[in-house]
Amino acid sequence: MAIALGKPGVDGLSEAVSVLREWQNDGEPRQLHPGDLGWFWRSGAEATAAAVRTWSRDGRILAVGLLDGPGLLRLTIAPDAQRDEELAEQLVEDVTEPGRGVLPAGKVAVEAPMGAWVQDLLSAAGWNADEPWTPLRRDLTEPVEDPGVRIEVVGPEQARVFVAVHRAAFDGSRFTDEGWHAMAAGLPYADARCLVAYDEQGNAVAAVTVWSAGPDRPGLLEPMGVHREHRRRGYGNAITVAAAAALQQLGSSCAFVCTPSSNVGAVATYTSAGFQQLPEVRDQYRDA
Repeated sequence: MAIALGKPGVDGLSEAVSVLREWQNDGEPRQLHPGDLGWFWRSGAEATAAAVRTWSRDGRILAVGLLDGPGLLRLTIAPDAQRDEELAEQLVEDVTEPGRGVLPAGKVAVEAPMGAWVQDLLSAAGWNADEPWTPLRRDLTEPVEDPGVRIEVVGPEQARVFVAVHRAAFDGSRFTDEGWHAMAAGLPYADARCLVAYDEQGNAVAAVTVWSAGPDRPGLLEPMGVHREHRRRGYGNAITVAAAAALQQLGSSCAFVCTPSSNVGAVATYTSAGFQQLPEVRDQYRDA
């Protein structure tokens, strides 16, 4: 059977989320986690569906991609299809030809599993390695320490607090209260939590969202941020430890996070919270 490129539509998102859950394992990040779709869901179910692509053979999804911006495809592949040559050739053809409706003409990038055959084919086609990212992992089979600050789980009534911290943590953030409610209504959020950390004066100082992929599977931190007026006081460490504890309560086997290697402050925060660095990963890009 030929490889079929598809757009799942809103009704097909549940299947895409389901296979992403199944593909998660403790060995390495899968490039795309159910939580990545969950975080994108803040733009609504229709926008999320429009950004998702699937590649299937004989009715079975073998790869899922998320257009995380106009020129970036975040792609992950079923563990047993990483070296599937037919799939890799079809993926490269589809991401290279703008008419296929995946990536536009001009400068674009693909994030794909390191070691997958598609990486080799993109390199052979003249694509280049982009800036490195550092994945980090914390095992959750041992007890997680107390974060040392007050942590609250965010519900609909506290959404505005979470949004305010996020906007104060990320320059240029356009996150809104409406976006939080759209995200919380999405399929992946059934296994997710938003947390806010408070200082001794009751100020909301840091926030994080954690995404479970189900019991005994890796969970994801996406995103984590500290309010710009409360940095360098240990709150990044505290909210990250709280995130690990929340994922442990959700049954996750470990916690993953990924950050640009150039963001040495973030790498230091995660390592101070008990995360171990994994080998760097790189997107591949094509010049305009």
